[in-house]
Amino acid sequence: MNIARIAVNVIAGLAVCTSLAQARPAVQASQAAVPRDDSGLYTPTDPIERGLWLQTDDAERTMRNSPLVIRDPALNAYVRGVLCRTVGEAKCRNARIYIVRTPQFNATMAPNGMMEVWTGLLLRVQNEAQLATVLGHEFTHFEQRHSVRLFKDIKSKSDAAGFLGMLPWGFVLQAGLLVSMYGFSREMEREADAGALLKMAGAGYDTREAARIWERLRAEMDATAAARNTKTRKDKNGGIFATHPPTAERAQYLVEQAAKAPGTAGATGADRYRAALGPWWPQFVDDQLKFNDFGASAYLLESLASEGWTPPLLYARAELHRRRGAEGDVARAAGLYDQAIAGGGILPELWRGRGLARIKLGQPDAGKADLTEYLKRAPGAADRAMIAMMTGTGEAR
Repeated sequence: MNIARIAVNVIAGLAVCTSLAQARPAVQASQAAVPRDDSGLYTPTDPIERGLWLQTDDAERTMRNSPLVIRDPALNAYVRGVLCRTVGEAKCRNARIYIVRTPQFNATMAPNGMMEVWTGLLLRVQNEAQLATVLGHEFTHFEQRHSVRLFKDIKSKSDAAGFLGMLPWGFVLQAGLLVSMYGFSREMEREADAGALLKMAGAGYDTREAARIWERLRAEMDATAAARNTKTRKDKNGGIFATHPPTAERAQYLVEQAAKAPGTAGATGADRYRAALGPWWPQFVDDQLKFNDFGASAYLLESLASEGWTPPLLYARAELHRRRGAEGDVARAAGLYDQAIAGGGILPELWRGRGLARIKLGQPDAGKADLTEYLKRAPGAADRAMIAMMTGTGEAR
């Protein structure tokens, strides 16, 4: 049993906000103060923490230049605004946010203040309150210096485990130390959940939204399993060696805590959220559909459409069926594109999708007309050369 490797995995697990198989129940948050310099910004306090900062500074330099980082000023300003509203303007100065284009549900915050927000998270949360839940959770990890505390705990226990490994019965005691490490990590996750609820309430967000994220993620895993005719993995989280408590436990706990805590009548910010994500909707949907997970994608769209099928949602549903291409899918997709356009949809990709569907249905003239309209509406489209070749306009090179 490699203690050092497991220690690294525990630290990595702490950084992960969640995945479809992980979760974080809450407990009362610690009120330990964050050390600050004269400017009010957080500063490392000892050699171990300064060493971790050097490592994460190197990682941030790589992240800063990554082609996966979305640099759109409007989207970045919006996400930062939600964080600052959640944790307060003064504390917000400690964070540098990087929006990373990857379709998985995740967010992290490193010890030096580097925060990553993945676009799969932005696609799945439905409003500002839910986004604030995740951002507040990650900021609490940073604020309480969980990475440093966990690193010190692992270091002391791995040193002890190395000694115990030399004893005839040492592997039994090593296992006990490992359980302790993972339990310490789960306790920090509970602290972070508690901190997120307090921050949400203080910012005026509806705290009931916290549990709804995890309930929907569990349902998404069920949908994946149903479409693939397999057993759901929503409760598979590693047992005693899991870094995060079970999602079911966490969702139930957050429901109970939200009923007791202030903030249940707070705002959700759903309209602001939809407006901010609107320009990026086609790209994020496209990334999700490339997962080739029809069950999860269908569930995700249906849950987002709980208050009605808007043109962007109809577009996404049409793309889901067109790309799967099972019997009847292309015809159904063409009808969904029609509905979206008739309903006032203006996404250029609507005409692209309908054009490709019509060509596949044996309607080349109508399909080429739609593709020509797409090129007019999206003159800078990345796929312009390919689409122009299909329309026969002679623009391709």
